[in-house]
Amino acid sequence: MYFFLFQCSVIPRLNIKIRTRYENNNGSSENCLNVNEEELKQRLVDHVDILTDPIDEKYYKKEEDLSIFKSAKTGRGPLQEGWRDTADIIMCSYKLVDVSFQVFGLQTKVEDWIMRAIRNVLLLGHRQAFAWIDEWHGMTLEDVRNYELGMQKETNERIQAAQLATDETGKKNEDEKEEKKDGEEEEEDKEEGGGENEKEGGSITEKKEGSTPPSPTSPAASNASNGSSGGTPQKTGYLSSWFKWS
Repeated sequence: MYFFLFQCSVIPRLNIKIRTRYENNNGSSENCLNVNEEELKQRLVDHVDILTDPIDEKYYKKEEDLSIFKSAKTGRGPLQEGWRDTADIIMCSYKLVDVSFQVFGLQTKVEDWIMRAIRNVLLLGHRQAFAWIDEWHGMTLEDVRNYELGMQKETNERIQAAQLATDETGKKNEDEKEEKKDGEEEEEDKEEGGGENEKEGGSITEKKEGSTPPSPTSPAASNASNGSSGGTPQKTGYLSSWFKWS
């Protein structure tokens, strides 16, 4: 018997437990997993038929359609309705699935959704197990272990490559944001340094960086204080606030 337990650290109240046993029959064993009486009372039996049970359209492949598939190595197939009662060579995978999601208001819906998802995975996986028989038929246990190791290595390499690509994309986006930010700051500095304006006595005088403000006796100061009335010159001062034009 095989035992699988899944717990999610992100959702601590979610637990999935799957117990599996394989037997050479058509599903006629009543309690091959040897569960207790309490579990038997709660158990709902669901027969998964790899031939007649519908699958999602997006997963359908003609070469995996068991109503037309025929094995070149073994001569088995295509399957016909009622095949479970007529097949001479048959094996059944018994699985006992326990799902627990202890969150008030969501428990029933989430548990039902998980059970349906697991059923769909089992249906598709066992359809493929039969449709791929020419690839695995005749393999020894050592061949199977080597195949598992190879698939594990390939899977890890794909995950690492995907993670690396994600990291590089994120770094590239961050660099682009930094470059854009630096460019905006440089543009702002350029605008601030190129034209700070000062308002005095109703007229606006441009002040360039590094220039010396005109003295009260200079022509510019006199013109600013006198205006066009021709009156007595007044003492000129600079306001403390600056107007920045962008």
